[in-house]
Amino acid sequence: MNLTLTSLGGAGTVTGSRHLLEAGGRRILLDCGLFQGLKNLRLRNWDAFPVDPATIDAVVLSHGHLDHCGYLPKLVREGFRGQIVCTPATEAVAEIILKDSGRLQEKDAESANRHSYSRHQPALPLYTEHEAIRALKRFSPLAFDQERELSGGARLRLRRAGHILGAATVELRWQGRTVVFSGDLGRYGDPLMPDPEPVSHADILLVESTYGDREHEPVDAETTLGDIIERTVRRGGTVVIPAFAVGRAQLLLYHLWKLKSQGRLPLIPVYLDSPMAIAASRLLEQFPDDLRLDREASRRVCAVAEYVEDVEHSKAVMMSPHPKVIIAASGMATGGRVLHHLKASGRDHRNTILFSGYQAAGTRGAALVGGAREVKIHGSWLEIRAEVAQLPMLSAHADCGEIITWLRGFKAPPRQTFVVHGEPSASEAMRVKIGRELRWDCTVAEAEKPYSI
Repeated sequence: MNLTLTSLGGAGTVTGSRHLLEAGGRRILLDCGLFQGLKNLRLRNWDAFPVDPATIDAVVLSHGHLDHCGYLPKLVREGFRGQIVCTPATEAVAEIILKDSGRLQEKDAESANRHSYSRHQPALPLYTEHEAIRALKRFSPLAFDQERELSGGARLRLRRAGHILGAATVELRWQGRTVVFSGDLGRYGDPLMPDPEPVSHADILLVESTYGDREHEPVDAETTLGDIIERTVRRGGTVVIPAFAVGRAQLLLYHLWKLKSQGRLPLIPVYLDSPMAIAASRLLEQFPDDLRLDREASRRVCAVAEYVEDVEHSKAVMMSPHPKVIIAASGMATGGRVLHHLKASGRDHRNTILFSGYQAAGTRGAALVGGAREVKIHGSWLEIRAEVAQLPMLSAHADCGEIITWLRGFKAPPRQTFVVHGEPSASEAMRVKIGRELRWDCTVAEAEKPYSI
């Protein structure tokens, strides 16, 4: 029976991961993420889903980041009634992220209507927190290295991918073929997450290429972070770190804890100002088997920061003139409390805005890292006089060399390999590197093009 693959997102771009498998009238969707970054991509979130959601039998999530799970509430609202299968930790992460996403979209729509800075009258949320909760009822967790039969007869197995808490690679055996999806691969030697687990066999492989055109600098993260904090404090300034609430925020806490243990962290307060990041940090103690750290070490790491739980506390932190470190979501400065901190700190040359990972094209983070000295926030332009720095070595994504390392775990070349989840230049570079180093034939997947596999 013919098996077809169509990338409905996560092809030609690094966001909106959605890969559809079809056979015999059955449909399984790998990931169901939001598009982020450039406006033309974000607008795609408002389009009707390319296939009727009611005809999709199951969704398999690689992990809980918004660009991999964030469209689920809308998919359910539009008629999806199947299971959403993922690891237990991913279910916990997705609960935090989807509820927060619904709340933020409601707040953003309310703010846009109140201040009239949207072209749409009235501005509406893509989905609400209630719709996020409704989608969460369809989750059905599957432990690592266990098997489950999905509707339509596919056999599913999830293996550790590193990257973030609960992240998995996906193996589906269906219609006599084995399809493997890398999801987002993590780093080797990450202090929190396990190494990506090798996979020995695939007939069809979908491999990510976020960093397919580069390798991470072999620079010590703690030394660099410590140097940036020290020089900012000497100026009497504050370090504002936009950070992904799940994964990056916890890795930053780890490195700050290490700096403190070494006596390298100045005697200044560290604040974690993100309800979502706070909730995600507390998950570390709930899933010790998914981490390199034990429960007690996780507790000590999380205790390095003061948690900012409510808006009034956030405002007090923001208005304090004393040097400090503030970690706040979102990682690409696309929304959330970090925008208020940027407005409060961005005009002062004593301060530092420190980005801690990948910045997708079209985001404020990408603009600032690229040298922009003015960004638009909440409808108004903000001049940036603060130092802008970056910690690219903190990326939770494998670089091109680490992806090749994972691919070497296959005992034989897959019959077909599709490169996905990358900007066009990164995906093409990854294709060339795989061909040169492994002698595999590869295809850079085109968006919404069906491939017979």
